[in-house]
Amino acid sequence: SVPADASNPASVVVSVLNISAALGSRAVLPCKSYRMVWTQDRLNDRQRVVHWDVYSTYYGDNKVERLCDMYSAGDQRVYSSYNQGRIFMPQSAFTDGNFSLVIKDVAESDEGMYSCNLHHHYCHLYETVKIQLDITKKGKEAKQYWDGEKAVIVALEGSTVTLPCVNRNHIWTERHSEEEQQVVHWDRQPPGVPHDRADRLIDLYASGERRSYGPLFIRQKMNITDTAFAVGDFSLWISELESADEGTYSCHLHHHYCGLHERRIYQVFVTEPVREKKVVNLTAHNTAPAVDPSVVRGHNVINVIIPESRIHFFQQLGYILATLLLFLVLLIIVVLVTRKRRQRGKSWKRAHLKEVNLKEFTVDTTDLTQYKSEDIRLDYKNNILKEKAEQARSFPAKIIDLDKGTNDLLHP
Repeated sequence: SVPADASNPASVVVSVLNISAALGSRAVLPCKSYRMVWTQDRLNDRQRVVHWDVYSTYYGDNKVERLCDMYSAGDQRVYSSYNQGRIFMPQSAFTDGNFSLVIKDVAESDEGMYSCNLHHHYCHLYETVKIQLDITKKGKEAKQYWDGEKAVIVALEGSTVTLPCVNRNHIWTERHSEEEQQVVHWDRQPPGVPHDRADRLIDLYASGERRSYGPLFIRQKMNITDTAFAVGDFSLWISELESADEGTYSCHLHHHYCGLHERRIYQVFVTEPVREKKVVNLTAHNTAPAVDPSVVRGHNVINVIIPESRIHFFQQLGYILATLLLFLVLLIIVVLVTRKRRQRGKSWKRAHLKEVNLKEFTVDTTDLTQYKSEDIRLDYKNNILKEKAEQARSFPAKIIDLDKGTNDLLHP
């Protein structure tokens, strides 16, 4: 067996599929790509193009203008009549990779941001180079430098300036035979075998060259069609599936000319074929029918109830205990609040009752003392009134024990 090619570990995995097929049947591992790069060859002409654009604010319109373009199989085209013969690219651009733009007799209106755009439509590749062009009237200020993002050229007004754009990658300069650059190959990994030790099954080139690996029976039962590169269908056909055919299959598409690499992975499982069951009609008699040896008996189905795991049980128990704990906390809070309110009510009642009793038994004795000490001199009309007045002055003040009266009321 030939080991798989691991030279492209960075290939893009496009899809991963699981495929199950019955034992003895024919399986198809679908590997399809209808992109032009995989289905059409010999399309070198008019597939590569370069064009120069400029973003200028000189006239205040702030727009992007197409200056010129050139295809790999055609002449360059200048869009403005003003620039005819004044700007151009080398005719050998697609040979030596020099796509620089030459501007003669530069003027202030040529200031702006220039972009060199390379497009390879066949390979779906796009590259852009940006250059800032500034015009000066002083020769000492003419220079070129890099500002960290792009090249900046300060050119003297009236001089000839060259905006550099060089790319010597082979896809822009060389016309390889793409039939030799396109290849598809299938690999297989038996169960437990790593990817770097997979077996190569088939190699198929766009030119029609085919290489099959492994024993003869493997080459006979696994194959892909000869029109794979014409229709973009690189599917692998596996006939007469066996249990030994299980494993991981991978379809690798390589386009070395464009630098494209795609990979599709398939996990193949082989299952037992589904056998037909013969239905036997039972008669109304109690006797069981005779066993027919020619009848294929189906498998007995046993329903097994798997109890819930302990983790699930403890999880439910935790929910219940947390709910009970929350209810208990709420109940304790309600009891404490109620008890506190009752205590406040009793203390307020006692204070209010004491205040009322004090108001009832308060006696001001200052007036009695004052009146007793004073020498009241009054003119009375008769002796009877005078005698009564003297008795009133000599009547002793009554002493009242306030604490005794309050205690009697509180404790009857």
